[in-house]
Amino acid sequence: MSIESHEHGFDKRISEMRMKIKDLDARKVKDDVFDDATLLALYKLVQKGWISSFGGPISTGKEANVYMCDSNAGSVAVKIYLTRTANFNQMQKYIVGDRRFNNVKKSRQDIVFAWTKKEFSNLSRAKKVGLSVPSPLVWTRNILVMELIANSDGIPYPQLRNAYMDDPLAVYQEIIKYIRVLYQEAHLVHGDLSEFNILYGSDQLWFIDMGQAVTPDHPKSIPLLFRDIENINRYFENTCDTFPPQDLLAEITDHPLAHLDKQVIREL
Repeated sequence: MSIESHEHGFDKRISEMRMKIKDLDARKVKDDVFDDATLLALYKLVQKGWISSFGGPISTGKEANVYMCDSNAGSVAVKIYLTRTANFNQMQKYIVGDRRFNNVKKSRQDIVFAWTKKEFSNLSRAKKVGLSVPSPLVWTRNILVMELIANSDGIPYPQLRNAYMDDPLAVYQEIIKYIRVLYQEAHLVHGDLSEFNILYGSDQLWFIDMGQAVTPDHPKSIPLLFRDIENINRYFENTCDTFPPQDLLAEITDHPLAHLDKQVIREL
């Protein structure tokens, strides 16, 4: 194939993918997510049936945007990490020290790609032990395709901060149970758990945004776990009784560091 033919084929695939994404021009100006490389990767996912049509955004953020899409198997959520504007330094802190990703190069693109793979891996581990998380389906470059967490009408469930709870204490206790199972059985610490990273609906909750989750042997796993517990306690402290965070940390981990002063743990 000549260079000219190859370039023509590339341009054609990009153009086809542009046409599949509604209001692309407006979105590109807004969040700068659909560059040519991402469009080509999305095109390949379309060709393989992982995506059949591209819908509107479920959420937008500094690190990634999530879109509701259709696939050959039904509705899915497509998460696209922003390669140009994602917080590179913040991502790197969670990857350095994770033995699963020791060989990752230090360029912005490599870190973002590793982060996408890391979230796919973390979701898979959590799902394997029976935790309610979005089922990861496929990943490529900076794109993760996963189960859409939605009600029977296809409306995505809200973040916990926007959800109504009949029994806050029961929800709190269930979240603590999830944290425990995540650590003891999936061997992961979420690392950024809060009312923003939990979905809730139909009396069920789901942990989401697992890209930063680390294994217990990560040097920052204990302070990250302690921060997760404190965040959840902070959110529920005005609606129900909560457990002392140090007691929970000691019970979940049985780690010698769990018995240190809370300020010392935060600063580890």
